Amino acid sequence: MSIFKHAADILEAKVNRLLSRAEEPAETLDLSYEKMLTSLQEGKRHLADVVTEQISLENQIAQAQKQAAKAEDNARMALNANREDLARSALAEKQAEAQKIAALQEAHDTVAAQARKLMDYEHALQDRIEQFHTQKEVMKSQMAAAQAQVKVTESLTGLGHGLDDAGDALRRAQDRTAQEQAKAQAMDGLLESGVINDPLDHRTQTEREMDKLRVTSGVDDDLARLKAEMTARQDG
Repeated sequence: MSIFKHAADILEAKVNRLLSRAEEPAETLDLSYEKMLTSLQEGKRHLADVVTEQISLENQIAQAQKQAAKAEDNARMALNANREDLARSALAEKQAEAQKIAALQEAHDTVAAQARKLMDYEHALQDRIEQFHTQKEVMKSQMAAAQAQVKVTESLTGLGHGLDDAGDALRRAQDRTAQEQAKAQAMDGLLESGVINDPLDHRTQTEREMDKLRVTSGVDDDLARLKAEMTARQDG
């Protein structure tokens, strides 16, 4: 592999990773899930604010009711003391507190209805988030399995760059091995025919041929001797 092809492969891999990240469905699902959780937290904060306002109104209503009861007690006490003027003043305070209670109660009912709606929304959103989380994890698992299958199939079929390069390397090694084997056979043939000489062998071509003849003749003599000995044993 040339340095230019290697650099091109690296650049292609980086570009593919960037494109994959930009369109990664698993990351998109996780991001959607995080946004839903953020919406749920915001809903809870709004609900907490509304409930806080509801409790504040309830406390104000309770306080106004105490003031109204106190004003009535004061009116009764003033009448017992023959102070009708004080009784009227106390009853006027009671009426003011009653009007205040009515206004506070109306506001409380409105806030309480809003709180119930927010609670229903929160419960519905919580259920939806749980369903989405389950669906998200199932889809991510299926996606991961599919991607793994694609990678394995690419590797087995040679579609992947890794196995393709490995196949090229194996073919080059096989070709080189065949060339070296052919060269070795040619060298052996040339050495045997005397075209090239062993630098450590100082014999002439005639001497080498004679030595080979002697070896062959010696083998033939030993073979004939062994055959004769075996025949003599059988006859004996």
